[in-house]
Order: sequence, then C-alpha cells, then structure tokens
Amino acid sequence: MLKVPEEYRVKSGQLASTAEIGNNGCFLVPFESYTFTVIVSDGMDWDHVSVSLNNRTPNWKEMCFIKELFFGKDDCVVQYHPSEGEYVNNHEHCLHLWKSQKVDMPVPPSILVGIK
Repeated sequence: MLKVPEEYRVKSGQLASTAEIGNNGCFLVPFESYTFTVIVSDGMDWDHVSVSLNNRTPNWKEMCFIKELFFGKDDCVVQYHPSEGEYVNNHEHCLHLWKSQKVDMPVPPSILVGIK
C-alpha cells in the first residue's frame, strides 16, 4: 500500500503540496550523502513513484530504500521497460516504481531468479 513520509514533503515553491491532497506530491528524501527528488501520484488506478537525482540515475540499493519508504515490505512493485513507441523520458536520471491498485502483480517463482 502506498504511503508517503510527510516529513519530506515539499511545502513551498513550485512543487509544493499538503497532506490534504493525499499521497500526491513532491518529496525531497535524504539518503546517505544524496537527496532524491521523489514525485508521487495515485491516479487512474495506479500508485506511481518517480525517483531522480540531478547527476546520475539511482542504483538498486537506493531504489530498494525508496520502495520500502513509499510501499510496504510485502508489496510487489515494478519498473516497466515499455515498447520503444511508448518511451517517455522527461528526466535523464529518473526511474519509476509502479503498483496497480486493482490487481496483484504476477510474480515469477523465485527459483527462476536463483537459489534462496
């Protein structure tokens, strides 16, 4: 289930929002020596979290941190690789996490990834 850390919500300036609009908004999230810009929305039956840094793309460890901050440990969220005709790239160093609000995401058996 999507959740937002209110302490990191941007409350002034162009990307400002308040808790009154729910999970939607921009959040500046510190992690180690970086601060992520995270934009969250929950419209059209999808929970969406975009994560970016100014100078590089977030790595696996950082995306795991963001996933657990904005979703539950037992939630399955995905990063899509759409067909080329559907590409949208508004920020060179941005990745997206998605979770359907209507259906559980299918997940392959873990043995197909490797041995636990």
